[in-house]
Amino acid sequence: MKRTKRTTVTLLLLAAMLTALTGCGGSKEASSGADDSPITIALSPWPGWFFWYLVDEKGFFEKHDVKVDLKWFPVYSDSLQALSTGKVDANSQTLSDTLAPASKGIGLKAVLVNDNSYGGDAIVSKSNIGSIAELKGKTVATELGTVDHLLLLTALDQNGMSENDVNYVNMTVNDAGPAFISGKTDASVLWEPFQTKAVKEGKGKVLFSSKDTPGLIPDLLVFRDEVVKNRPDDIQKIVDAWFEALNYFKSHQDEAIKLMAEKAETTPEDFKLGLDSIKLFSPSDNVEAFGKRDDYTSLPYTAQKTADFLKKLDMVDEIKDFDVLFDSRFVEKAAKE
Repeated sequence: MKRTKRTTVTLLLLAAMLTALTGCGGSKEASSGADDSPITIALSPWPGWFFWYLVDEKGFFEKHDVKVDLKWFPVYSDSLQALSTGKVDANSQTLSDTLAPASKGIGLKAVLVNDNSYGGDAIVSKSNIGSIAELKGKTVATELGTVDHLLLLTALDQNGMSENDVNYVNMTVNDAGPAFISGKTDASVLWEPFQTKAVKEGKGKVLFSSKDTPGLIPDLLVFRDEVVKNRPDDIQKIVDAWFEALNYFKSHQDEAIKLMAEKAETTPEDFKLGLDSIKLFSPSDNVEAFGKRDDYTSLPYTAQKTADFLKKLDMVDEIKDFDVLFDSRFVEKAAKE
């Protein structure tokens, strides 16, 4: 799905607006202080998160009597910053990207699993590489500290290898894809839509993906603590509206995919390919994910393992209590209805 292009004028206007807000002493656009104001939810390019537009445009927020303002961020990292600085009430983000701000004392709560990457993140290799073991000595690119870096290390570990066994190159996904296509890497770890493009244009193949590690990469709705504390009823309505939209999707797939594809600035056919690379989570899937078990299908376990990975890279501080990151009451109530 294409990232929305912004003009210089738009960027200048945005900068002026942010400066004005800072000058007024109000770094908060978010709604936690006013119960009748819209709750702001940020989202960025990922197949599962475009469902927020389905929720909005089919009137499910309105049906559940909750005011929501969706904030589009074409650059994912900008949405993370917006949540951390209180510019929005909630963000659609991965579990791994929730850990760093939480370790710095920023109060955050994951209240909903939108989906899990189920093939949407993958090691794409040259066609003559037949296994992870055959990556030994080969050049492999992905961005340091990302979920795709974790995916690479997990794949290597499962095959008795470590990062030292490959020629690892730290490269953003925007660069790692073209590097593979041009033959500069033997393999790159990519997410959609970069993954599919690399396979098609680089004549490569998927060697290992998030489908092989269920639960490793969960995509979540994460709120600031104060919003959860002050507006739990509204959060419940948002969660209920989300699940109603998923039910609507089951019986109106063509219509829904067309709507979301337009938002993603892609074709319905390509958008459907993206959807095939994720697993959308039902209420019962959510309840199971919030439960405690010693495997990656459990959010607390995945949080612990991911934090250990990031701590070794000095990308997070110590998190003493992982339970404070999760609030399952909203999905539990939805599952009972």
